[in-house]
Amino acid sequence: MSDEVQQPEHESGTGVLWLFGRQLKLLRERAGMDRAKLGSLTGYSASTIASFEQGRRIPPPKFIDRADELVGAGGVLSASKPEVARAQYPAFFRDAAKLEAEALVLQVYAVHAVPGLLQTEQYARAIFAMWRPQLEEEVIEQRLTARLARQEIFERRPAPRLSFVIEEAVLMRPLGGEAAWRGQLEHLLLIEEKRNVEIQVMPMSCQEHAGLAGPFTLMEMKDGRRIAYAEVQGDSRVHTERQKVRELECTYGSLRAQAHTPAESRSLIEKLLGER
Repeated sequence: MSDEVQQPEHESGTGVLWLFGRQLKLLRERAGMDRAKLGSLTGYSASTIASFEQGRRIPPPKFIDRADELVGAGGVLSASKPEVARAQYPAFFRDAAKLEAEALVLQVYAVHAVPGLLQTEQYARAIFAMWRPQLEEEVIEQRLTARLARQEIFERRPAPRLSFVIEEAVLMRPLGGEAAWRGQLEHLLLIEEKRNVEIQVMPMSCQEHAGLAGPFTLMEMKDGRRIAYAEVQGDSRVHTERQKVRELECTYGSLRAQAHTPAESRSLIEKLLGER
């Protein structure tokens, strides 16, 4: 088996959604319900139920659990929730999203925008609206919901250790406008107060830089596995080969040494907010 996994950009979650929808339809019909009846009992229209059954919309977890109960699925539909949830993510990020949700240690180096785990809703919506080729509004809403759901990692127990190194230029770029930018910087200050989170800023004045090859994420799993994830222009790779992961771990160590300390980084963010 290869030590790196590449997800093609065109791969979609429609297979998972189609299978879920087919199961939902068969179980609904077996229970003697039409779409209107199931919709009225779950708070959705018949047309939305049709969209779920045809794999055109992603059903939320609460609907899946309620539908499982109403059609007497015995847990069959509920068991599919993790895979259905993964379908919210673009194909190139699905493997990484699953690993991220289980990681004990997460280390992120960001060069273009604030990392998704740290984004506010307003900032994230602006990011998705800027995507090219343009995303449909429904896709933006799905991806926004999925991105915000990832932030449940901050409430996990035991709490994972989270480290972020962010380029100073990222914090100076007012993506989404002044209000979104200020809200994002204020959010970083709030998140940084968590004892399991460290945020460091890589200064633009730095004359040595270990991260010129681009952004990446490091993860340590419950079973001791160490994994690296790298992404560019929708092309992503999950690395498990020890030599490659070790190289990126070394790079991240250098980045942390070259960046501002967490306390210095907080002061820099406060200064940016105070200047505008």
